[in-house]
Amino acid sequence: MKIDSQNIKTNSAELAFLLLIMGSLLSGCSAIQSESNDVKAMAVEPAPNAGFIEQPDRDKKIAYIPFQRAWIKPGFDKSNYKEIVVAPVNTQYMLKMDWLHDMSSASWFGDVKKDIDELAVYFHDQIVKEFEDDPNHRFQVIESPEQHKQPALRLEIALIEIDPSTPVLHAAGWAVIGGGTAAGVVNQRRAAFEGRLRDLQTGEVVATFADRNMQDVGPLDLTRLTWYGPAKGIMDMWSKQFVQIANRKPGEMISDPTAFTLRPF
Repeated sequence: MKIDSQNIKTNSAELAFLLLIMGSLLSGCSAIQSESNDVKAMAVEPAPNAGFIEQPDRDKKIAYIPFQRAWIKPGFDKSNYKEIVVAPVNTQYMLKMDWLHDMSSASWFGDVKKDIDELAVYFHDQIVKEFEDDPNHRFQVIESPEQHKQPALRLEIALIEIDPSTPVLHAAGWAVIGGGTAAGVVNQRRAAFEGRLRDLQTGEVVATFADRNMQDVGPLDLTRLTWYGPAKGIMDMWSKQFVQIANRKPGEMISDPTAFTLRPF
């Protein structure tokens, strides 16, 4: 019998997280919304390197940043920069996802690719919106490098993973072949990205970061109706976190809100 090690890892993480939640329930909580990066570390395994970050071996977990992996150039000082360009979100790594090629039908591929392109635009626009709505006005968003008048950064993001939703795939008649990679990722409700921060003037990469996150299922969860599930909600969270990191003060920790909320009562 073939043992799926990926599923074992996922199930173990989910069990550990469930035990943590149950412990909190027994303490009398009627609603749980933890802001602990430690809880996320238990429940969500980092995504494999996709290749957007050229030197991923430099990445590590930085305690005060909510992302699972990050690297910051020694001596980098974000206070020296006043403007930011948000590049179009890269989707080329999304098209390499194993489950896209493990399905029994290829007729729907065009629709999925269109959805991926639209998600990339959505993610880009949400990041821009969060920076523009920032009450601290930490960075002025400019649309192109030619517009910059002050020292500027370029934020480059690649979507590398969105796990498909089982109910939608089944409803559309997209059967998973066998028990391979696709079977291991469906309904995980995860999304992942890799990112680079570049000095616009010199072109030098001054920071890299990567994260995978997930979201739970509510009783009236409309994200069940799309194959990409809660991906937009996860992108909304990431977009807010970019602004929080930009505004971070020395000694401040930006925590990751746990994507699971239980309301038993």
